[in-house]
Amino acid sequence: MSAEQTPLVSIIIPVKNEGDNVRSTITSLFNTRTNYSYEVIVVDDASTDNCCYFLQHQMKTPQIKLITTEGIGAAAARNLGADHARGTYLVFCDAHLTFENFWIDRMLELILSKKADGVAPGIASMTEPHKIGYGQKLDQKLGVVWNPNPHRPSPVAILPGDCFIVSKEVFTKVGGFDRGFRVWGFEDIEFSIKMWLFGYTCFVQPSVKILHLFRQSHPYTVVHEHVYYNMLRMAYSHFSEARIEASKKLIVYAQAEEIEDEVLTFGGATQRLRYLSQRKFDDNWFFQRFQIPF
Repeated sequence: MSAEQTPLVSIIIPVKNEGDNVRSTITSLFNTRTNYSYEVIVVDDASTDNCCYFLQHQMKTPQIKLITTEGIGAAAARNLGADHARGTYLVFCDAHLTFENFWIDRMLELILSKKADGVAPGIASMTEPHKIGYGQKLDQKLGVVWNPNPHRPSPVAILPGDCFIVSKEVFTKVGGFDRGFRVWGFEDIEFSIKMWLFGYTCFVQPSVKILHLFRQSHPYTVVHEHVYYNMLRMAYSHFSEARIEASKKLIVYAQAEEIEDEVLTFGGATQRLRYLSQRKFDDNWFFQRFQIPF
């Protein structure tokens, strides 16, 4: 693809201390076939392990755009990548994936045919590839639960942040990932809920399988307070007052009142009013639609 050619798809990869995973992920991407032109946007969010060094030297190409930040967090890194994207469609990918031929094509086909607005593939474990999840739902504590194989394209409550595609137009209309989120936690959950409540649809394409490296811990520091903050900000943005209270009860390793004060101080109530005016469905509809016991 020439540097002057506008890509149809922008593949956005947020990175923080990924070691050799960035290289292996991009190598896998370039070794798979697709009928669509694409660009790759790597957002290096203050890595300290030089994991993106090779992009400035050994693998320097106009097809890859490297953006470096000073530590803005997972949601903001994804949004920044989208801000720089020239593609009509955005693919958000983790930096530890292995792809298969025509994975972009088969996911994009559901959007182009207007069957879905956001599409995720089946996600398999890199170490145990027979274990595959097909989109996610939520449990009684807002934890994610992987769905079994639906055997055909089907609606899912949550698009896994590991990999999914959405048009840039829809991404912009829903406001992208929450711009007030901190370091890590609930990015893909909040985004998917917002998609559904604003009248868009999230599907899984089970004919695509992507391998994902599941890890026991993060290669950077994640604290309870940041995860709780994101969860409660999500609740204030989208949930009924009863579900906000239920969300506060999930906060056990921090002071719920302090987290709530932070959410309100940084615009949680204002965002709530704006979202309520934009949405087509309420949270009762969403939780009933996907039989989520919360």
